[in-house]
Amino acid sequence: MSRWRPPGPKSSPYITPEGYQSLETELRDLWTKRKEVTQALSAAAAEGDRSENAEYIYRKKELRGIDRRIHYLQKRLPALNIVSQPPDDQDRIFFSAWVTLENEAGEEITYRIVGADELNPKKQYISLDSPLARALLKKTFDDEVAIKNELKETRYTVIDINYSKN
Repeated sequence: MSRWRPPGPKSSPYITPEGYQSLETELRDLWTKRKEVTQALSAAAAEGDRSENAEYIYRKKELRGIDRRIHYLQKRLPALNIVSQPPDDQDRIFFSAWVTLENEAGEEITYRIVGADELNPKKQYISLDSPLARALLKKTFDDEVAIKNELKETRYTVIDINYSKN
């Protein structure tokens, strides 16, 4: 059995200026952390037998994870398009919009449509590649959107579109 997996679908190359800054900061922090882990790895390697050295094994795994993320960020950052200006037609939903929706039960929820690298459910950020965001794109006030999954269909009504920070 091989370890090969087909590549995942490409995510959209758009990002907000705040998201790009966050990724750059993460990359800088990873380089700093890498130095610390490398020093700890050297110290663990100096202790002798590496095959049964838990600290050495742990630090190697940690270093692999850091290197993998650094490699990803170094390839991803140049490929991103920073979207810093709101669209001309601010009555429609596009990238970086704050969208307030009302569901069938009358409950309101606000989402911001951001790039795949900025996805953060705690901040109500949804990816541009998500089914909800795709359904919302180019919609305007009072438009209705239906999202289907295997279990049910959920309907939302757009009640507010905003491009400035809430």
